[in-house]
Amino acid sequence: MREAQDKTSKARGPSRLRRLTAVLGLSLMVALSSAPVSAFEIFGFKLFGGDEPAEIEIADPLSYTVTLEVEGVDPDGELRADLEAASQLVRSAEDPVPGSIGLIQRANGDFEQLVAALYENGRYAGEVRILLNGRPLADLPPDADLKAAEPVPVRILVNPGKAFRFGDIVIRDTDGQDYVAGAQGLSSGELARSTAILDAEAALVRELGKTGHPFAEVSGRDIVADHARGVLDVSLLIEAGPVAPFGSTAVEGAESVDSAFIARMTGVPEGKQYDPEALAAAEKRLRALDVFSSVTVRGADSLSADGAVPVQVTVSERKHRFLGVGATYSSTDGGGMEAYWGHRNLFGRAEKLRIEGSLGSLGATSEANDLTYRGAVLFEKPGVLGPASKFTSRFKIEQENPNAFRRFSVEGGVGITYELTETRTVSAGVDVEYARLTDAFNVDLQTITVALPLEYVRDTRDNALNPTTGTRLALLIEPAHEINAGATFVKLRADASAYRALDAQKRFVAAGRVAAGSIYGADLASIPANRRFYAGGGGSVRGYGYQDIGPVNAAGNPTGGRSVLEASAELRIGLTETIGIVPFIDAGLVSASEDFSNAEFKAGAGVGLRYRTPFGPLRIDVAVPLNKGPRDPDYGIYAGIGQAF
Repeated sequence: MREAQDKTSKARGPSRLRRLTAVLGLSLMVALSSAPVSAFEIFGFKLFGGDEPAEIEIADPLSYTVTLEVEGVDPDGELRADLEAASQLVRSAEDPVPGSIGLIQRANGDFEQLVAALYENGRYAGEVRILLNGRPLADLPPDADLKAAEPVPVRILVNPGKAFRFGDIVIRDTDGQDYVAGAQGLSSGELARSTAILDAEAALVRELGKTGHPFAEVSGRDIVADHARGVLDVSLLIEAGPVAPFGSTAVEGAESVDSAFIARMTGVPEGKQYDPEALAAAEKRLRALDVFSSVTVRGADSLSADGAVPVQVTVSERKHRFLGVGATYSSTDGGGMEAYWGHRNLFGRAEKLRIEGSLGSLGATSEANDLTYRGAVLFEKPGVLGPASKFTSRFKIEQENPNAFRRFSVEGGVGITYELTETRTVSAGVDVEYARLTDAFNVDLQTITVALPLEYVRDTRDNALNPTTGTRLALLIEPAHEINAGATFVKLRADASAYRALDAQKRFVAAGRVAAGSIYGADLASIPANRRFYAGGGGSVRGYGYQDIGPVNAAGNPTGGRSVLEASAELRIGLTETIGIVPFIDAGLVSASEDFSNAEFKAGAGVGLRYRTPFGPLRIDVAVPLNKGPRDPDYGIYAGIGQAF
């Protein structure tokens, strides 16, 4: 599916050195509503709209300069960095304030934030002084006039004092039960950060909530700082409250989406013991329906008359109809266009209908039979077998002409997806395809293929379009039977990717992917060409033509294979909030046999540019083949939306 968005340099016809020299992509999405659309933005540019609203003018602007002076030892600069981050005077030093009053107010706010930053670093004997034009903040009247000293010199003087350590820690509930402090992240002798105490309190309440206590709270906190010894003693009193089940579910804010359906899709059955994780999962499940702009699911603030916790769901519906158009162009593939229309709530229970079509190779060929096109109708209905399930169906007509084969097909399929947990899903379906194929072995072959795909996916990524942490594993088993030739085969494929941020700001992210697959039960020529394995291109091994890696026939055309192995590694580097570069290396092979024999690894390397948008990063990659063959291009350029994997 990723390949459908990529345009790559392809070696076609008698010349194998044709190069991609231009890639232009455009994707617009316009939501249909009764109100007219007066303006929209794409890639940061505003189209068809008026001027941006003027910036808010500051009355009586006053500028200042600021210095932060930290006494004592701060070997790694961590304390200074935390203080600078806490100080609005420092963060916004280039922004003028509204007169003397504005500067005094900003300084007063800073004082509290700086003291909090000291507590977060275990400094409970620290001192913060702020001087405005040499005068202590505490001595300035509220109506002091500092205009004559513009830019007003501001000095922030911080004496952090000694670092305190935790001393005696006692955590007990109202029934006299003691809790192990170390299990909550509080240990005697450790740096006494105030955030560690708050985190421990939140963890205690959260754990009690998981055991059915909806109103657990910290009812008492006694913290004593021994300045002579530099020790902080902590005593916490926990009130667990009653154990309670969930009550009935009430829905507010629904308009065209059925309220009873919304309540059922929460998956929070009445009578089940209270668990805050069930509420969080319900909120995520409702958001995934794609019909709401906002969703809140929470327990009521008090028990009902029967001792249960009523569930309150508040939603705000988004526009249900949508429309999209797009266009692409490349020097090798010509122009292309696509359009789609959809409805997110067709029958009132979040049923999705999407109708889409695309046309390609415009200008690259004068023959209508060489055009590529696709039309599809997609339908999805959630909740058919309970809240965790989803029914999908599709019908599509497609013609494609990659180097390896020519195909016209009519395909239909149905399936069920079931969410085992928040990160694990399974799906099963039936797919029937009629195709007319011309490939390296056959001319005008007609096939009717019935397939039963079964897939397992485990996905812990933090973001599907631009992940910085987590992993994704997909395992596919697809038995299939081609009726006309009587060929029965099984397709196996595994695809795993991992992501890890190398710094706290997630500006450097290492990403890796490995994929492998094999087809068993039939020889290569008996397997329909579009169901064989291929490699090469923007979502595979960059630097090579689309599907060009692997065995070829006597004429040099790819045949596809019965096994594939791919690997990729990237270092995603964020230069700014929106722009990044990505050096990468890819490798892969395709073999005519199922055991990877008699195949040559192909490797490519290059660098990419990323531009972050609300709908995913825009991607342009330039790659060269590292072991270039006589039919391989000198380089490849690829463009698309979303990361390569």
